[in-house]
Amino acid sequence: MSDPALPDGVERREVNGEERLATRGEPVYGEPTADGWRAWDPERSKLGGMLELGLETGLTGGETVLYLGAASGTTVSHVADFAGPTYAVEFAPRPARDLLDAAEPRDRLFPLLKDARKPDTYAHVVEADVDAVVQDVATRGQADVAVRNAEFLTEDGRLLLAIKARSEDVTAAPEAVFEGALDRLRDAYEILETRRLDRFHEDHLGVVATPK
Repeated sequence: MSDPALPDGVERREVNGEERLATRGEPVYGEPTADGWRAWDPERSKLGGMLELGLETGLTGGETVLYLGAASGTTVSHVADFAGPTYAVEFAPRPARDLLDAAEPRDRLFPLLKDARKPDTYAHVVEADVDAVVQDVATRGQADVAVRNAEFLTEDGRLLLAIKARSEDVTAAPEAVFEGALDRLRDAYEILETRRLDRFHEDHLGVVATPK
C-alpha cells in the first residue's frame, strides 16, 4: 500500500501475513519477500526505524544519496532500491565484502572502501550536491563525521543521522550525549527534527537536518 509519507519505491506491503515496510529488489540479509518486495526490518536498520516512526526525512525517491557507515549493506541496499545513485562508504574490509555482494544486482549502488571521517579521500568520486547524506557510523565523533561531510549536500538537502549514545560515551547519560552531538551539528546544520529510536534501537537518536 502506498503511503504519502514514504518515498516513492517504499511501500507498506503484506509479507508473511503482516504489513511491513518494503522495497523492490533482491534480498540481502535473509529478509522475507513477497511478489518481488523485500521487507525492510526497522530493528536492523536505523533509517527503517526513522521511516517507521514517521520522521519527515524529505526523501521522495530517485535522489542521489551518500551513505556513511554502509556496513554489510542491510540499509543501503534498501536505499538503492528506491533512490538514484547511492554512494556507500564503509571502512571495515569484512562487511565491505558483503556490501559488494549487495551491490552486484544493483546498478545504482556504488561501494567505496573509505573512511567516512576523511571525505577528501572520496570527494573525487562522489557527486557534488547530493540530495541526502544518510549516516549510521558507530564510532566516537559521529557529529564530527556529519559536519565534515556537509560539503557534499545540496543547499536544501537532508542529513538523516542516527546517533548511537554508547558509541560516544558508555558512561554518560544518553540525553547528555545527544545534546552534545546536536550542538556540534549546529556548526553546519539546521536541525529540523529529532526523535528517540528506542522502540527499535536502544539509546539512539534519529536526526533530520539541512545545511546552513
